[in-house]
Amino acid sequence: MAYEIPVTQARAELAELINRVVYGGERVVVTRHGKPLVALVSAADLQRLESEEAEAREAAAEEQVISSVSSLRSVPSATGERHRFGIAAEHRGYEERER
Repeated sequence: MAYEIPVTQARAELAELINRVVYGGERVVVTRHGKPLVALVSAADLQRLESEEAEAREAAAEEQVISSVSSLRSVPSATGERHRFGIAAEHRGYEERER
């Protein structure tokens, strides 16, 4: 759980708050009128958060590609494809008729 402190008090105690974060491993939330404004976290925490964000963006991009590919429809066989590719083309034609 994070330590909360009003912004006016945080201004006066900034050096102490930094020490709490760096050496005490605490997270500090600075508030105004009881509402969170900013958080002080260690550089290691920030790096971890940024890494997780990057992984989430990559996963979302992969999901978008998968969704796009799976939405593609099947294209009917071209003339002569059955002759060129033999049974594979016949099998593909069978699958298309079954839909």
